[in-house]
Amino acid sequence: MTAPGCTLTATLRAKPETRGELLALLSTFIDKSRSEPGCLEYQLQVSKDDPLVFMFYENWVERADLDRHMALPYQQEWFKRQPELLAQPAEMKFFDMVGPYDR
Repeated sequence: MTAPGCTLTATLRAKPETRGELLALLSTFIDKSRSEPGCLEYQLQVSKDDPLVFMFYENWVERADLDRHMALPYQQEWFKRQPELLAQPAEMKFFDMVGPYDR
């Protein structure tokens, strides 16, 4: 079992009027991302407290795999569309695994 060399959380707040469009778009990323080299885990979640808040939880073998993912055309198009779909800039945080990875 390969332990993640890079974990990313990205928190996104939709504009109320773009929530449906945003959810549909983000949902198309799941299968694509999971099939990319180096992707160990790729989860999209919605807040139980606020339906406008989404979170990605991603584990990648190494940072280079995540960087390659974010450079793909569909991701670059997503980055360009963020101002139109999000109420505020995405909050991205990068983490290193501390304990054993036992998935």
